[in-house]
Amino acid sequence: MTREEKAQVIEDLTAQLADNANIYLADISGLDADTTSRLRRACFKANVKLAVVKNTLLEKAMEASEKDFGELPSVLKGNTSMMISETGNAPAKVIKDFRKKSEKPLLKGAFIEEAIYVGDDQLDALVNIKSREELIGDIITLLQSPAKNVVSALQSGGGKLSGILKTLSEKEG
Repeated sequence: MTREEKAQVIEDLTAQLADNANIYLADISGLDADTTSRLRRACFKANVKLAVVKNTLLEKAMEASEKDFGELPSVLKGNTSMMISETGNAPAKVIKDFRKKSEKPLLKGAFIEEAIYVGDDQLDALVNIKSREELIGDIITLLQSPAKNVVSALQSGGGKLSGILKTLSEKEG
């Protein structure tokens, strides 16, 4: 690979790092061609981009990026694949599902909305991260709950309320 080609790859990786808030680093070494194909199909179905990357080039792209990847560059050893998704927990779910039949992929680390996770032991925590849409739905449900209570109380006690108001107005008059 020429110096110009390396510079282009670093530039492309830096752009990918800048454009995506959810980046996973995994080890898929040792998977045969058939298993790798199944993993790629699983990623495609889950809308996750999977690409094998050179550690040195990814590390240089991380340095060039405006994001703070903390200790994530320290996991760039051996075989590294980058998984990118718009949904924070999608790659973690793909890895967890895939590991029901295979020992790999192993999670090396992840960068999720500026939070950094290092190590395969973080997989369960990442699977349980809620997506932006799920969080918005939870917030809307919480916000609707008190309003619904007030409306139902007003509707059920409508007769009582008007009776109380009528009594109060008669007392003043």
